[in-house]
Amino acid sequence: MARFIVRRVVQMIPLLLGITFLIFALVNLIPGSPIQAFEFNPRARPEDIARIRENLGLNEPWPLRYFYWLSDAVRGDFGFSLINATSVTDRIVGVLPNTLILTGTSLLFALIFAVPLGVYSAVKRNSWFDHLVTIGSTATFAIPTFWLGLMMIVIFAVKFREWGLPSLPVSGTHNFRGGGDLLDRARHLLMPAVALGIVQLAGWTRYIRGSMLEVIRQDFIRAAAAKGLREQSVLYVHALRNALLPLVTLIGLTIPELFGGAFFIEQIFAWNGVGRLTLDALNDRDYTVVMGTFTILAVLTLFGNLIADVLYAVLDPRIRLS
Repeated sequence: MARFIVRRVVQMIPLLLGITFLIFALVNLIPGSPIQAFEFNPRARPEDIARIRENLGLNEPWPLRYFYWLSDAVRGDFGFSLINATSVTDRIVGVLPNTLILTGTSLLFALIFAVPLGVYSAVKRNSWFDHLVTIGSTATFAIPTFWLGLMMIVIFAVKFREWGLPSLPVSGTHNFRGGGDLLDRARHLLMPAVALGIVQLAGWTRYIRGSMLEVIRQDFIRAAAAKGLREQSVLYVHALRNALLPLVTLIGLTIPELFGGAFFIEQIFAWNGVGRLTLDALNDRDYTVVMGTFTILAVLTLFGNLIADVLYAVLDPRIRLS
């Protein structure tokens, strides 16, 4: 297992370098610059703008600036913001826990509901419950995440308040006026986590149903039933364990999608996370912050896939031999 993990980590290094190089190239080749506001200011003198460009290192070719940035990034130093000169690392560390809580909660929410719905739908194939789950998951899978978030705000915040029902907060991670306890944070987390996880819930339900149907047709399942084992034991022990194996890999592949969805959800619900920080930095052309956030998200994605590979290898020893 140790050799398996080391091999996966070594394979991640050139991939991460390639990702950071492409991101740095795209960020620096898009129109605009951090000093664009000064360039359109009639009071800014050309010599002042030239001095600012020189101080920020913007006169150097972007490939050279990438290697300067990379030499500092490997030591955990992502530089300073080009807008307010604050530490990029400190800003990311300050909001990263919020993003991890949001994505982790949405992942847990999707798993808790997708597994029983998919399994029971496969066991009760062609029943009214199976048709209901199939139609509902297909329709939900087609709903855009940002639209779902807006509709949840309209219903559970605005309309519930009009109807005199307990409403949910629409923005922030906690109530700044006397709030901040566990219950208050859970109320703020509920809508963003559900909006981010419900699309995964729909997709995973369909996947688990199909995987379960494929497994229960296998010869070893029929052999287990022929030995006189109880139906519940055959379905929920032998069949379920094998049906859930591919889900481990699917979760690893879903991590980038969760982080991508968090960009929109954090903006809609004013959730103070990495996604919102990145969008604000993109609007300000703050290259150093953008590079820092994208690099952290890339590292988290690669390690999420690594964890999925390790778990799959633990559950299926044949993978370690391949």
